[in-house]
Amino acid sequence: MTMDPLVLLTDVDRATDDLLRTVADLDPAAVGSPSLLPGWTVGHVLTHVARNADALTNLLITARTGVETPPYASPEEREAGINDGAGRPLREQLEDIRAAHERFADAGAAMPAEGWAVFLPWLGQSAAAVPWTRLREVTVHHVDLGLGYTPADWSDAFALRLLREVVAGAGADAHPLQLRPYGIEHVLTIGDAADAPVVGGPTKSIAAWLTGRGDGADLTVSPDGELPTPTRWK
Repeated sequence: MTMDPLVLLTDVDRATDDLLRTVADLDPAAVGSPSLLPGWTVGHVLTHVARNADALTNLLITARTGVETPPYASPEEREAGINDGAGRPLREQLEDIRAAHERFADAGAAMPAEGWAVFLPWLGQSAAAVPWTRLREVTVHHVDLGLGYTPADWSDAFALRLLREVVAGAGADAHPLQLRPYGIEHVLTIGDAADAPVVGGPTKSIAAWLTGRGDGADLTVSPDGELPTPTRWK
């Protein structure tokens, strides 16, 4: 998948449209239905998707203007915003996502070339990583809605980049693994791979399993045995 933030902004447009199409014809009562995320309803997920767009818009504003604009006022404010917005009517939820996405898209379009290189402490990367961060949020949480969109609908490029990100970000407490996605020549390793089990299968399935969005039923493990329980992905 490209690293070009301008191209990724277009991918974010497409992913957002896909999510909105999934939700557009829902029974309004579905907002209160459980999502695939423990303790969250569909309304919680939708509200989070909207507020995440605003948080990342704030980061782009910081990179463009030099004026520090934190993504959220505080962790408590972030949680309260999601809880307070979760029970809103479906129509309001969809309008909120559309408006938040437009603000994000406008902020991306306003970025000067040099702005993408600005380091953002909250992200731990340059502003060029913001479009990917938004694409990941929209695409993964689309699955979390539990409305028929699954990791099988991810593009191979998205799944591979997500997989590599999970591997690169694995902490010292992560379960050691050797990952062999089909069609990828080199092994991806987590932790000390010397005696680690080898997990193979489709890239989408491995990425889904490692992020808690798949059960790994079509994956293989060597030596023969049960598939390890991956460390919880944050």
